[in-house]
Amino acid sequence: MTAPTISVCIPARDEAATIAAVISPLIALGDLIDEILVFDHGSTDDTAAIASRAGASVIASDRVLSSFGATLGKGDVLWRSVHASHGDIIVWLDADLESSTAEYVRGLIAPMLDDDTIAMVRATYDRTLDGRSSAGGRVTELTARPALKLLQPQLAHIRQPLGGEYAIRRRAAEALPFEVDYGVEIGLLIDVASAYGVNSIRQVELGPRVHRNRTLAELHVQAGQVLRAIMARSGHAEMVSNVRPAINSLGLAPGSTVA
Repeated sequence: MTAPTISVCIPARDEAATIAAVISPLIALGDLIDEILVFDHGSTDDTAAIASRAGASVIASDRVLSSFGATLGKGDVLWRSVHASHGDIIVWLDADLESSTAEYVRGLIAPMLDDDTIAMVRATYDRTLDGRSSAGGRVTELTARPALKLLQPQLAHIRQPLGGEYAIRRRAAEALPFEVDYGVEIGLLIDVASAYGVNSIRQVELGPRVHRNRTLAELHVQAGQVLRAIMARSGHAEMVSNVRPAINSLGLAPGSTVA
């Protein structure tokens, strides 16, 4: 059996301080990864130049599927990355990680190499806040997990439903709509479970996760987007989500950068 190809896609906006450290461990993986793509969402710092020097291919997110207009948010960047990448498996990593290692990618793709029925692999980890263990993930613990427990109880066991480190099979990524903002992770989680079954989702332990912690004002916006995405998939039709359509519904040539 031919080994699946792997694309690592990293959405980035003004992450010059951390982007090289995210990319460097990936270079060390050699032929395990077929492409490392950084999708620059309008950075005003040196993110793109640093990412390129570190060995990644850098793509301006606004140039991908440009007929849809300017990129609206993180979920929109991920949606465009599906079209611009080529791998059978897509691994998404956040660009603000301070703890990224090669084992992140190895751990995320390993279950998929052994079981074709797995559509998504999500990372679990200890999230830190100001150096304190298990103190991070405030939106996860105060919004996402309680809402899943109440409205999508079949997914209540998912420890990190909002983490930006996860892998998805291309066939699933191309078949599902994407929330354009921070509702993207929770939206994909629910939609994968609905389309392929809860057992198609695996969790892998990746150890401590250190990244830039956001202000309460930023988390307030994120929490609202997450809650809206959950409610829109839980019988609340009035909670209208802003979503991009499934890639495979567009009838476009795969992997073309501009469309």
